[in-house]
Amino acid sequence: MAVILITGASMGIGEAFAREYARRGNHLVLVARSRDRLLALGRELGSRYSIAANVFAEDLSDAGATERIYEYCRSNGIVIDILVNCAGLSRAGEFTQMPLEKFDEIVSVNMLASARLARLFLPDMIAAGSGGIINVASLGGLQGVPGLGLYSATKSFMITLSEAMHMEVKNRGVSVVAVCPGFIDTGFLERTGHDASVIRLPLYSAEKVVRAAIKGFEKNRLRIFPTPLDAVLSFSQRFVSREVTIWLSGFFAGIVKR
Repeated sequence: MAVILITGASMGIGEAFAREYARRGNHLVLVARSRDRLLALGRELGSRYSIAANVFAEDLSDAGATERIYEYCRSNGIVIDILVNCAGLSRAGEFTQMPLEKFDEIVSVNMLASARLARLFLPDMIAAGSGGIINVASLGGLQGVPGLGLYSATKSFMITLSEAMHMEVKNRGVSVVAVCPGFIDTGFLERTGHDASVIRLPLYSAEKVVRAAIKGFEKNRLRIFPTPLDAVLSFSQRFVSREVTIWLSGFFAGIVKR
């Protein structure tokens, strides 16, 4: 029975990770802003699967959040086997229209918090010679996406950081992978102001992403594409110019009209 720390665990992909790992008999540390949602989920999963589901409500946009999470685990004798960096924020629309107050929040949650958690927990995994990190990135991180410029930039950061860490630890019994899904039907899009009806690609479930992510993690894949279409879209970038790739990404997202 491993111990899995999942950020963004109160909804969407994070909740799906929590449910799947609990179903497989693993203990959990659930992290998100909403304490009430986390407590309800923790009680449900703990009762259903007879696991320990620890809850730690924390706002990852706060600079000290990651250290508090690490100290909580250490002070309670909780050794994390797998870290799932799933928390993420976005804001749809042209770059010049994004409220300035959203900039730091998106960068802090999508980039800094994930990187800092990796930095804190990875040395313990290396010392144990086991475990690893699942970083939830995006197909949007493979290029800039007009209408999702800052979001796609943060996901590019997560992909390249994951790749570097993957190579640094692959011979030490530890896995670091980047999951690159397309558009997922979780309610996340609506919360970002992204009208799902304008998207020109299929939406698929969080459960499909999670199953592919865990399978890819167990095989220590460098990048994980949850569906064949995701893999095709990534591979096809080799055959067109960078400008066409970027234009197509905005077209598929359906946000910027020109």
